[in-house]
Amino acid sequence: MAARSQYEELARHVSAVGAVKRGVARVLPAECPPGSAAVLALLRQHGEMRISRLAELLDVDMSVTSRHVAHVAEHGWIERSSDPTDKRSRILRLTPAGRDLLGDMNRRVTEMFAHNLSDWSDDEVGQLNRLLARLRDSFACRGFGDCVPGTHSGECRSRPSDDSADAHTRTPV
Repeated sequence: MAARSQYEELARHVSAVGAVKRGVARVLPAECPPGSAAVLALLRQHGEMRISRLAELLDVDMSVTSRHVAHVAEHGWIERSSDPTDKRSRILRLTPAGRDLLGDMNRRVTEMFAHNLSDWSDDEVGQLNRLLARLRDSFACRGFGDCVPGTHSGECRSRPSDDSADAHTRTPV
């Protein structure tokens, strides 16, 4: 186990990641704030779904999710249709315009990282990707399954009624 001072330094670095997130937000189109981008990215990643499932994936309150969904629907980036199994519910799905916007946002974010990390080697970027994925996995456990930090298997990511492969990813693009 690492020394306490290393965990304290890690806490400072993770707090500073906010600057990276703000950098990502600055390159997104003005009409698509990060919350909206997250909605679109999750629909691309997981496919069509109910708003309740989207709220779960975003890990935010249903009212916040509803505001994001309304925004992306108003812009024509998603469509809402009746759920054939429950007429009271709506199914959300990306539109071609939403897919196009995601492609543009992905290009913008990729260019931002390429510019800001231009002095990093491919190995360093790969190592950062691996370590960030490992850090995310260490926090993915939500009390389900037999997951112990450091031995994460992916089984605990799913809630009993959820068998998605990555239920708690909150990547905007």
